[in-house]
Amino acid sequence: MKNYVQSFNPEIQEYYKILSPKGIPEFIVPYIETPQMQKQAKISTTCGTVYSNLFSNQFWYSSLEHSIGVALIIWNFTKNKKQTLAGLFHDIATPVFKHTIDFMNGDYEKQESTEELTSRKIYESKEIMELLEKDGVTIKEVEDYHIYPIADNDTPQLSSDRLEYTLSNGLGAIMKCWNLSEVKEMYQDIEIQKNEKGIQELGFKSQEMAEKFVQGMRKLSAEYIKNKTKFSMQFLADIVKKMSKENEISKNDLYRLSEKEVIEKIENSKIGGIAKNFEIWRKATQIKESDEEVKDKYCVKIPNPKIRYIVPLIRTKTGFIRINQVSQIAKTEIELAKNFKTKNYAYLDFEF
Repeated sequence: MKNYVQSFNPEIQEYYKILSPKGIPEFIVPYIETPQMQKQAKISTTCGTVYSNLFSNQFWYSSLEHSIGVALIIWNFTKNKKQTLAGLFHDIATPVFKHTIDFMNGDYEKQESTEELTSRKIYESKEIMELLEKDGVTIKEVEDYHIYPIADNDTPQLSSDRLEYTLSNGLGAIMKCWNLSEVKEMYQDIEIQKNEKGIQELGFKSQEMAEKFVQGMRKLSAEYIKNKTKFSMQFLADIVKKMSKENEISKNDLYRLSEKEVIEKIENSKIGGIAKNFEIWRKATQIKESDEEVKDKYCVKIPNPKIRYIVPLIRTKTGFIRINQVSQIAKTEIELAKNFKTKNYAYLDFEF
């Protein structure tokens, strides 16, 4: 485990020390080392966008690194092994290009079409099942992290999953919103609170830190649904769909192969236009946009994409309350995130 973590970006190693000051708990190490979990190390959290010059990611961040981060946050706040393992496993069924495959499945809004495979992937792993038995944990206790509100909850609440991808994406996996010192400052301001329904939720102790978090969240929220992002995810989804129809790639390949291996298949595709158009997309530095559909181009329109935004709780003298109820700064940022609009269509100069 030591060597594996040391292979990460040094900034990520420092980031993990913030999430879990006492280090990575020993009990999760054998699970991380299983073949099923290691497959996630070859999948980017950026849904394939990291491979195009349209984006300026600061570093590669894998699905496994994200899952470890989620587990560390859960462990830091709960010290509960079962919840921590559920967080570690929550993306075990993630295919190459992550939520791009949800686009292929027509799941633009929820982006949850692959989650139903989580139980199956855990059960099919002989190594994981043996470890669970050894630790006295049943698959029912770790197959669905949605049952643990600190691990996951509904938008716009703050959960360990939502917190982790916001912090890491803002650290540079998507764009640079803050540095390690700022992440540490925000993270140390978080505690377990109780929301309007009396359910546990992560929240901030101070208005200042909550506002800082929300300001970064708003920038990231827009980045997730900009036309260049939607275009890229749909483009990759269409490539995989077309290659699947022509038997150049199988559904199983999406879960068995690394992104690098799938990209090699795309680059070597014999289907007209795929390899050439993929190269155009990789080298593109700007997407074209229009309010009207552009004919004779690869032009896409994505209906109702998932808007990712967070309205965290904060501690006040009278109890816990949503930040937008006491901060005009946060209220404005959150409304900007919820109402971010793009032009109707995005396209590049090729037919597909």
